[in-house]
Amino acid sequence: MNQIQPTLHRDLCFDDQGRDKLIEGISTIAKAVKSTLGPRGQTVLIESPTHTHGITVTKDGVTVAKAVKLKDAVENLAVQMMKGAADRTASQAGDGTTTAIVLTEAIVKKGMKKLTASHNSTEVIKYIKKETEKVIQALTKQTKKLTKKRLLDVATISCNNDSEIGSIISETYQKVGKNGIVTVEKSDDANTYYEVTNGMKIDRGYSSPLFVNNQKKDECILEDVHILVADQEINNILSIENVLKPIINNNHKLLIIGTCTQNLINTLAANVMKNNLQICSIIPPQFGYKQHELMSDIALAVGATYFSEKTGDDLSHMRIEDLGKAKKVIVGRDSTIIIKDKNNDEELKERVKELWEQHKTTKQPDDREFVLQRIAGLTGGIGVIYVGANSDVEQKEKFDRVDDAVCAVRSALEEGILPGGGLALFRVADAYGDKPDEKNLDHRLGVEILSEALQEPFFQILVNAGKNPSEMTNDIMESGGYDVKLDVYGDMFELGIVDPLKVTKKALRNAVSVATTILSTNAIITLARHEK
Repeated sequence: MNQIQPTLHRDLCFDDQGRDKLIEGISTIAKAVKSTLGPRGQTVLIESPTHTHGITVTKDGVTVAKAVKLKDAVENLAVQMMKGAADRTASQAGDGTTTAIVLTEAIVKKGMKKLTASHNSTEVIKYIKKETEKVIQALTKQTKKLTKKRLLDVATISCNNDSEIGSIISETYQKVGKNGIVTVEKSDDANTYYEVTNGMKIDRGYSSPLFVNNQKKDECILEDVHILVADQEINNILSIENVLKPIINNNHKLLIIGTCTQNLINTLAANVMKNNLQICSIIPPQFGYKQHELMSDIALAVGATYFSEKTGDDLSHMRIEDLGKAKKVIVGRDSTIIIKDKNNDEELKERVKELWEQHKTTKQPDDREFVLQRIAGLTGGIGVIYVGANSDVEQKEKFDRVDDAVCAVRSALEEGILPGGGLALFRVADAYGDKPDEKNLDHRLGVEILSEALQEPFFQILVNAGKNPSEMTNDIMESGGYDVKLDVYGDMFELGIVDPLKVTKKALRNAVSVATTILSTNAIITLARHEK
């Protein structure tokens, strides 16, 4: 008997009916996520069929958000949009996903409640976006540079106030220096520790997403890998046959740093997919003379022979001995991290010495800056934090916390820090930019919606700690801050409660982007399945 095949239809939803369902979806995902916010936030248990033992325990906002999927199509659309805000914040700043979701929910709910027929919703949305940039300007004025002590504060707070892990992260960053890179790996035992090794970062990512072998992080990770360095266009397999054959025959791994044609990239990617080969390619960094110099540095760092068009080298003459080696490479969408294997410190020191001499004699500011970039690339360290635990479930939760904290510190180093605990947003809630024109109802409403929404992360942290925000707000503002964990009033910087500006900025912008899109929606079209 033939089964009845489903026919694809469209369901339409309009006006209040659609908006009510959107709010319901937003409220559901926000309730699950915002309970994790702050030092007194709770963990979430997630049934995970792809994970060992089928359980994930987490306080990570984006992990919780990704696990939410609702039956109702319209409600689930809202969930997907909320996930978008969290995902973008996580990818841009590495942290702040929960804050992004709290802000998104607040803007949508307050907007839906306050918008009436007398308002022009398009104009209100325009003013919300405009005022957001004023808020960011006000936040920027509150920032301070990341000192040694504050580095420890950011690391500790970002991993849910785990002082032991915070210390490990802080020490790692201090060891690698301002030009260094920190990555996170799983430990083979219960211990959590760090190692620092030589390495470098290249501002180029994979040439095809088909090379990715770590889907969660969108990366291609290769260990004990050979590295080919060439600035010539590589047209086909035959041109590097002398290298590829021993790589394939011995089941070795290969990173190609060179300009491969699209046909070659497709051929390599197809073989990666079909034959489980472990190969990845990236295009060379920069252009012209800068490319030649940087490629020369890369080749020296990994112990490779640099095959350059400038010097007339023939790729067909390349042998396996001409390849460099690395302990590990991590190739992302936009960058590549190389953890070195070969010990050639003396050669590197000599190159760095030459570059400092070049820096002294170079007159052009751009060229001097480029020389400094080369020095930074050759002298920066790579720190690896190995996360251990007594169970797989614990390790997964701990790994996510450490990974978020590492990203948060990186963001803080880039743009500085703000008073934490949601206080920075709360302070600017009604004290930023120009006061709205009382005659302009749309402008006034836009300011009002955004101002009230900015207070929500601060309130939510207090609520999660079992406090009543209305009873404490005045005391907190007068004292300069409040430590939820220790129940102590005082200046947030002095208390060590800080947030990276970059994280707060990205969370706010992404929240406003998603929230205003939802506020501007009047008709919703979803897919539905009905039997014939």
